[in-house]
Amino acid sequence: MSRRSLQVSMGLLGVIPVATGVLTLMGLGDPIYSGAGLPVNALLDSNLRFFGGLWLALGLSLFVLIPRIERETIFFRAIWMMIFVGGLGRLLSMVLVGAPPLPFIGFTLLEILGAPVFILWQTRVAAAHPIQPWRSG
Repeated sequence: MSRRSLQVSMGLLGVIPVATGVLTLMGLGDPIYSGAGLPVNALLDSNLRFFGGLWLALGLSLFVLIPRIERETIFFRAIWMMIFVGGLGRLLSMVLVGAPPLPFIGFTLLEILGAPVFILWQTRVAAAHPIQPWRSG
């Protein structure tokens, strides 16, 4: 569970919100929603595009922290807490409305169970790579 492994994992996981954020910016034209046969609704389309933009930005934020992942503890935790809370929202939807397609159940598990694992992993990496004061001459 090295620094490099954490960086690679974040890079790979960052692709998911970037790709799906771009798709969700299509609003109801997103292939996931267009296949659901939903009626055109300006409020739903607007909200989908807004949340798609947020999701895209969150994914890009993962890439920003990768080079200094051992020093970006607060930023790292904030991102994973947002992902965790989003997973709780999906779980609430499952309880109140019903199960989504199988991939979304997997996303929910990653969001809820993965967040604490990644936060712990980053904490260990940060502890193993203490910030060294700048030394002259």
